[in-house]
Amino acid sequence: MTGDGGAEAREYVLEGFAVPDQLDAVHALLAEAATDHPELDPTDVMLFETAIIEIANNVVEYGEPEGEVRWRFTIRVREDEIEAELDDTGQSFTPARGKDMPGEDAEGGRGLPLAEALLDQIDFSRADDTNHWRMVRRLGQTPPL
Repeated sequence: MTGDGGAEAREYVLEGFAVPDQLDAVHALLAEAATDHPELDPTDVMLFETAIIEIANNVVEYGEPEGEVRWRFTIRVREDEIEAELDDTGQSFTPARGKDMPGEDAEGGRGLPLAEALLDQIDFSRADDTNHWRMVRRLGQTPPL
């Protein structure tokens, strides 16, 4: 994990394999960003963290080949937003966007709808052999839930 730049435009980066124990490193990366930026509202940080962990967990859980997917996670804190970019080398797929939250008895399928509800912007694209997620939460906004 490294932070680069000044207090206003600092970048926090995590690189490695998308495996379960790296989810703790994603939490730690965001905790570092929040510590460096005490002006961040804890609610914004919590909602952003919930959303990005849902996406990161999906990469860990469903990325193939299992245990071999590499990722690069970048978090940027700006004056008016928190942004995360996640690039991974997992298989190509098309995320099911804009779906409603599944019923109470569903065993899965909540991650992406939850992230969409908590973020102001979530984009997905694939270029070459890399999946790219861009996730943004504007600061100081009420949750859209």
